[in-house]
Amino acid sequence: MPRMQTPIRRNDNVVVTTGKDRGKRGRVLRVITTKNRMVVEGVNIIKRHTKPNPQKNIKGGILEREAGVHASNLQLVCPECGKATRVGHRIQGDRKVRVCRKCDGVVDR
Repeated sequence: MPRMQTPIRRNDNVVVTTGKDRGKRGRVLRVITTKNRMVVEGVNIIKRHTKPNPQKNIKGGILEREAGVHASNLQLVCPECGKATRVGHRIQGDRKVRVCRKCDGVVDR
């Protein structure tokens, strides 16, 4: 299966553009490149029926946790202008940095 390259990375702030959680903002916790999905904090909450496992110190019951969201349904939030934006690239010194398309500010720290 082909892996798409996405401008969104772990610990980036994103906004959900479509679906039941549209408009919610959160931080990317995990990137699943093989499925082109991302796990975002507080978005796409599912209920998971879990068996207790004393060896791993896991209590049983119904747990709520985040499920993956497809990368095409997320947009990066620019840290400078605070808006959801597309991402461009620019060479700055000897590094290639991500750039906000709206305010032209650098997204990478």
